[in-house]
Amino acid sequence: MKSRVILSLLTGLLVTGCHSPGSSESAQQVPAASTALAAEVTFDWFKYATPNNRPVAPPGEFANPILPGFYPDPSITQKGDEYYLTTSSFGYTPGLPILRSKNLTDWELVGYALDREEQMEFSGARISRGIFAPTIRYHDGLFYIITTSVDNGGNFIITASDPAGTWSEPVWLPEVGGIDPDIFFDDDGRVYITHNEAPPGEPLYNGHRAIWMWEYDPASQKVLPDSRKLLVNGGVDISKEPIWIEAPHIYKVNGWYYLSCAEGGTGPQHSQVVFRTRSLDEPFIPYENNPILTQRDLSWPRPNPVDTAGHADLIQTDAGEWWAVFLGTRPYDNYLYNTGRDTFLLPVEWRNEWPHILPAKTPIPPTTKRPAGTSVQQGTDFYDWSDDFDGNTLSVRWQTPRDFDRHWVSVENGVMTMSPLENALHSKEMVSYVGSHQAAASFAASTEVTIAAGSTASAGLAAFQSATYHYFLGLQDEQGYYQAFVEQVVDGNVKTVAKQTLTTRVGEPVTLKIHGEGAQIEFAVQQQGEWQAIGGAQDATWLSTQKAGGFVGTTIGPHARK
Repeated sequence: MKSRVILSLLTGLLVTGCHSPGSSESAQQVPAASTALAAEVTFDWFKYATPNNRPVAPPGEFANPILPGFYPDPSITQKGDEYYLTTSSFGYTPGLPILRSKNLTDWELVGYALDREEQMEFSGARISRGIFAPTIRYHDGLFYIITTSVDNGGNFIITASDPAGTWSEPVWLPEVGGIDPDIFFDDDGRVYITHNEAPPGEPLYNGHRAIWMWEYDPASQKVLPDSRKLLVNGGVDISKEPIWIEAPHIYKVNGWYYLSCAEGGTGPQHSQVVFRTRSLDEPFIPYENNPILTQRDLSWPRPNPVDTAGHADLIQTDAGEWWAVFLGTRPYDNYLYNTGRDTFLLPVEWRNEWPHILPAKTPIPPTTKRPAGTSVQQGTDFYDWSDDFDGNTLSVRWQTPRDFDRHWVSVENGVMTMSPLENALHSKEMVSYVGSHQAAASFAASTEVTIAAGSTASAGLAAFQSATYHYFLGLQDEQGYYQAFVEQVVDGNVKTVAKQTLTTRVGEPVTLKIHGEGAQIEFAVQQQGEWQAIGGAQDATWLSTQKAGGFVGTTIGPHARK
């Protein structure tokens, strides 16, 4: 009978394992191997827990972020009583996560819009390239996502009648350059695409960008020739040399067209700004009280800090309220974060026909009053969950760097089996690794792994920021017994920082865990019911965006290699 013993990750006590509430996940659209693999490496279960950082909201309120751990650049739309949201996914497959909610605060991960290699190809790409900043919209019975595949084709549109189902092949837009495209359906039947691109002429300074607009013909699936128009050059006030105007969205409210954009770059200077016009044939005028959202005007230290807020999308509920989803980060040690950029939710207040998300010098609160008429509902639990590998497909939780091909992994009879590839995680080729998003600075992840006797494979758990920055707690054969080791990769330099021979023979199961607490990360194995550290605490700041660079957060999960 399959073992159901799961680790109590902070105390070291053993408890009977079971699915946490809400842990039953939809089957992922990207299949694992269709036939059973030879059991060279098997994983019996996986558990992820957030012991110290899980937010709690009082009755009548909800906690931010609503999507913790590497769900950046959110965009939202509505059909009937359901909201749908997607975010950037960069070089991970499947890509463009689709999340569904009926109350704006509790979201279920229901699938991915990019779920097959016929749609997209990322092989060999850096993990922070790929899919940037999508916009999702529902119009006339069809869902649209417009986004950018950086370094691999540029801007494109995909569509679906059911966002939780199969999405179309991409319709490429070769005339539309830059990144962060938006699609806007006007009430006169005309359709427009806005996007970030280089300014007219030579840039005047580093970070000088512009917002452009095209008219789009859905029938021919092409932009109209000669319809390109400059909307914003530089930002709110070009004389102040604003940087990285991007992420445009157009809305029409009470006869006004509003253009909302991110400005300042997706870092500590990030903000949200807004412009408006009565006609798309006339200039957009910036709001005199911009920005309408930022955290750059706050000092350090401060309690429950949120930073880098911006890149917002707005939605109106059936109750008449307006809300904004936007990205932000939860730093530790004032400015570091390993979790990437999260999705937050705040109400929008209209004053003098201008939208306001947050007053100046106001911290984003940990909890906020719920949207009118809503209550807590069941959604995907991002903080505490387990996978017993039931069924015959990978959970929707798991993603892989770059490649849609999963011939090396299968799920059957409560076991995940890997046929290890030769490539290590520091390779940019196909790797046998599945990861799920680190949701908080404090976390613990564990799994039970077995390597078949006689195998030359290494297998275990990885904390993966990129090919050039990650940790791997692995097992390998050392004269018939397991040897546990910790591999650190920093700036592409591979180093074994700890190793120890165990008393468990190869061919028997071993439980591994990774425990992170902000700037520190620890690795351990279980021997005779006791936890045994493999080396000392390591530097987890190497997994932070500030040190590793890029736009993603850390993922954690099983890895095997030859």
